[in-house]
Amino acid sequence: MNTEKWNKILSRVLKSELTKRDLSYEDLRKKLAAIGVNEKTVNINNKIGRGTFSAIFLFQCLRAIGAKTVQLDEAFFEQVEKN
Repeated sequence: MNTEKWNKILSRVLKSELTKRDLSYEDLRKKLAAIGVNEKTVNINNKIGRGTFSAIFLFQCLRAIGAKTVQLDEAFFEQVEKN
């Protein structure tokens, strides 16, 4: 799998976690600010849209939204590989 596909996976993971919680990027911005991470909503949108963000940003987001686990099954990866 190439880097572009891995970026898609990262993007989909975070989008999926936000969708599960019915959270917008603005909601995420506020939750990140509450844990001391200051990002503009437009920057969050760009990072997640491209899937080009650090592991630190991913874990900050997961912490901010209260994600305790992230489930990735094989079907998730296969869907990205097809596209």
